Amino acid sequence: MVLKTFGWSFAVTALGLVAAVFYGGWTAFGVVAILSVLEISLSFDNAVVNAGILKKMSAFWQKIFLTIGILIAVFGMRLVFPVVIVAISAQLGPIEAVDLALTDKDQYQQLVTDAHPSIAAFGGMFLLMIFLDFIFEDRDIKWLGWLERPLAKLGKVDMLSVCIALIVLLISAMTFATHAHQHGGTHVDKAETVLLSGIAGLITYMIVGGLSGYFEDKLEEEEEREHEQEEEAVRAGKPRSAVVVAGKAAFFMFLYLEVLDASFSFDGVIGAFAITNDIVLMALGLGIGAMYVRSLTVYLVRQGTLDDYVYLEHGAHYAIGALAAILLVTIRFEINEIITGLIGVVLIGASFWSSVRRNRAIAAAEGDAGSDSKTEVPSGV
Repeated sequence: MVLKTFGWSFAVTALGLVAAVFYGGWTAFGVVAILSVLEISLSFDNAVVNAGILKKMSAFWQKIFLTIGILIAVFGMRLVFPVVIVAISAQLGPIEAVDLALTDKDQYQQLVTDAHPSIAAFGGMFLLMIFLDFIFEDRDIKWLGWLERPLAKLGKVDMLSVCIALIVLLISAMTFATHAHQHGGTHVDKAETVLLSGIAGLITYMIVGGLSGYFEDKLEEEEEREHEQEEEAVRAGKPRSAVVVAGKAAFFMFLYLEVLDASFSFDGVIGAFAITNDIVLMALGLGIGAMYVRSLTVYLVRQGTLDDYVYLEHGAHYAIGALAAILLVTIRFEINEIITGLIGVVLIGASFWSSVRRNRAIAAAEGDAGSDSKTEVPSGV
């Protein structure tokens, strides 16, 4: 079962890691491995959401999502999008950006380094908004209750996450950006670039969120309409199952899933810039990670077992928050990519272990309750 579900992912991993060694040696191998883990960890909750929606869809639409959907997710967002970001920020044509990355790494590296403040500000703001909207939402399940409870109360204030993000952007522009680059003692002020790029990141997040909300509303409307049709059919003596959603509802589900994938691939791609500027390594690492996300989605649909690890979503979002902070700091200071990658892995690992401990505690409590009821039966006879 595992080999059947993850077979393609294992194959792509092997090919990607071998390609990384040939491309840049063992250092490249390590960077690709970290990027793969980063992409999987950041998109794990996306796989859970995908599975919850995908299991309602017909076999046809599931196949569409896992074929056309993977082309859009892996080749569109994870492979093309990093090139587009570099091309725009370094003011290059997409073909020229790819050509430079493959043929003149030194010049390409210099262009990306010069463009790094704008990339970091754009990505930092986008990721920060994802993190803030998560921690300010009141949730039934809380991982770090001492922190999340007061933040959920604060989250009732309208537009608080946007206000905080803009304050962080202003502070970053005033503190980091004014010392972003110094060439031969010449002071270069990047404050305006950082402000414009950060606002662009904020706008991008709001557009993606707006599209997700639009498709989600459409999906709910279609599901409600199909539910009403089913009730009418039952009253007419012609019952039909509503487990598999078809027609317009399935189409809107597909669009909604693709928008979700795009938004989650944003954080993976932007987070990758905190680890490496090399688009070849980025494409390899994110491509491997995206394959595992798709395999996890299929596994969850067929098994439905990983939903029990309830704190993983929290860990992923705290990792996003850490990456946002790191990106903003890297406007001025250089941070080793190994440290950047490990922070996310550690947070995901901690949330996974907390989930395991929670499940054990619940199982133990249920076991104690069961044994108590068994001992009470004889005493009452």
